Amino acid sequence: MRLSRRLAMTALSLLSAASLVACGGTSSTTTSSSAPSEAPSTTAAAGKLSGEITVLAAASLKGVFQEIGDKLKADNPDLTIKFDFQGSQDLVTSLDQGNSADVLATANNSTMTKAVEKHLVGEQTEFATNVLTLIVPKGNPKGITGLDSSLDDVDLVICAPEVPCGKASRELADAKGVTLNPVSEEQKVTDVVGKVESGEADAGLVYVTDATAAKDKVDKIDIPDNTVVNHYPIAPTAKPANPEGAKAFIDAVTGETGQKVLAKYGFGAPAGTPASGTPAAAPTSKDPEAGSAPTGTSTP
Repeated sequence: MRLSRRLAMTALSLLSAASLVACGGTSSTTTSSSAPSEAPSTTAAAGKLSGEITVLAAASLKGVFQEIGDKLKADNPDLTIKFDFQGSQDLVTSLDQGNSADVLATANNSTMTKAVEKHLVGEQTEFATNVLTLIVPKGNPKGITGLDSSLDDVDLVICAPEVPCGKASRELADAKGVTLNPVSEEQKVTDVVGKVESGEADAGLVYVTDATAAKDKVDKIDIPDNTVVNHYPIAPTAKPANPEGAKAFIDAVTGETGQKVLAKYGFGAPAGTPASGTPAAAPTSKDPEAGSAPTGTSTP
């Protein structure tokens, strides 16, 4: 009897232990399987961008980038976007001097090439093209007819040679067999527009997009058979403080919505497939300083 009772008690103990192990195993499995189910909600919560990004952009991009930025912020209210609009060369110099930024957009490939050679930026993509046009004060008081001898005795303002629109202006003049004698050379294309708007200058060479932005403040004189095309690349900086924000802004510019806004402002579509890596190797570039066809160039 005692032996039977002992056997019974032993069996009962073993059964209880097995039950506890089984319960413990079930609990462990439940915990591990619930972890992945929480991951999507965590990812979703992090889907909205936050923090701050600084975008360095050519002066000719001011209006269009501000509008694209506003659209991005509308979807991401916790994101702050700061812009610095200058001549493209000044932007690269600023980066080279150690000023922090997240995105760089220039008005030509050759200026971006300098940033690449200095290891200041990452992968770049072409997102727009642009061409030059003449603008004159409202009513065209000097009777300017185009990029011709009618510019000989007037106060002409163009961009400085070290910035993209200045390089493009000189290349265009060479292509047309015209000698330019500017009374002033500006570091930003928007400064050229300002001098024509105010009547300080009789004519100015600017991008079509800047003439469009000036609306009824100036008159535009188209330049027929203009083969000088400026190609605009954009890239994240080498060490962005907010890489997710930088990528989101670049995606906004190169995506469908951004391209529609660019078209509204008068920009042309990027030539061919967006280039990546070193701009000098980009097959779509028409910038002579980027090592491709002489019919291309760029802008500030």
